[in-house]
Amino acid sequence: MTMTTTQRILDLAAAAPACHGEELVLLLREANELYQQGLQDLHRDVAARLGGLAIADLVSAAETAGMPCDTSQDRDEVILLLALVEWEMTPAAMAYTEMAEDAARRGVCLIPEE
Repeated sequence: MTMTTTQRILDLAAAAPACHGEELVLLLREANELYQQGLQDLHRDVAARLGGLAIADLVSAAETAGMPCDTSQDRDEVILLLALVEWEMTPAAMAYTEMAEDAARRGVCLIPEE
């Protein structure tokens, strides 16, 4: 049985509260890669679904979704913004965000200290 990106992120998020230090960093790293993969996959789907729309219609859809943009933006950028809005509402993205915020409150993040 193949585990979906969503299920793996949910599993990692469920395991994260019991992890600390390097173990938590490893979970965050894997979850981040899956988050990026999920966004890329959805971006391709959104581009295929909305690719035929005029830029004005894309901008209108983005504004309706709460993502400010204008017709001077590149159509690919607007499509990415629409994909991001849609992705952020998925259980996988919400679980990752919660996991990363919890880890940050515990002093763990993926950005190296200087």
